[in-house]
Amino acid sequence: MKPNILRRAMLAGAIATSSMIGITAATPAHAQFGGIVYDPTNYAQNVLTAARSLQQVNNQIQQIQQQATSLINEARNLASLPFSSLQQLQQQVQRTQQLLGEAQRIAYDVQNVQQVFNGRYKGAALTGTHAQMVANANARWEDSVGAFEDALRVQAGVVGNIDGARTTMDGLVTSSQSATGALQAAQAGNQLLALQSQQLADLTALLAAQGRAQALDSARNAAVEAESRERLRRFLTRSTGYQPGNARMFHD
Repeated sequence: MKPNILRRAMLAGAIATSSMIGITAATPAHAQFGGIVYDPTNYAQNVLTAARSLQQVNNQIQQIQQQATSLINEARNLASLPFSSLQQLQQQVQRTQQLLGEAQRIAYDVQNVQQVFNGRYKGAALTGTHAQMVANANARWEDSVGAFEDALRVQAGVVGNIDGARTTMDGLVTSSQSATGALQAAQAGNQLLALQSQQLADLTALLAAQGRAQALDSARNAAVEAESRERLRRFLTRSTGYQPGNARMFHD
């Protein structure tokens, strides 16, 4: 009988202990800690929410920084080059054009060239009176001398532009190397191309002036030869009565 009573007592104690544990678990948090409320679940949720909010703030800060960097880069790309050589290049081109415009006697004009050649280098200019032939010969000589002088002046002007071109090139290269954006680099490159174009224009002007002088000198020599044949023909006609067709054979 005693073992049964003991077992019943132990079972009753276990049931009582279980009941006490259940009552304790069901008791509110403020009853356990003297009125201080502490809920681990809510605390964890609040911590997680705060962490997410902080991450969103950090993301927004990074986006603002990226936008600021992009705006700074765009501002640099839109910044104009502080150095400009346009005025100097225009002045050099104008000086060369002025020298070409001051061409003596025969201008760089198709109609003027045609008119002068008809009057002094061919046709009736080679078969006029003795006085006319002498006057035309002197005019042709003055044309050649003036053309060579013009060529030398243009050459001197082109040489004078070399120093200015060197200064301009140094400034453009320095500006290009220190360019802070795409626009400044592009503007420096465009000005270097403009400088190259100006130098090509000077070279073209020089070749044109030299070619003009050589062409006029060759035309003068051809006119002298034709005029000499005419003089010989006249001399033979007066002296021997040769026909004009034989003058060329005698001269050769």
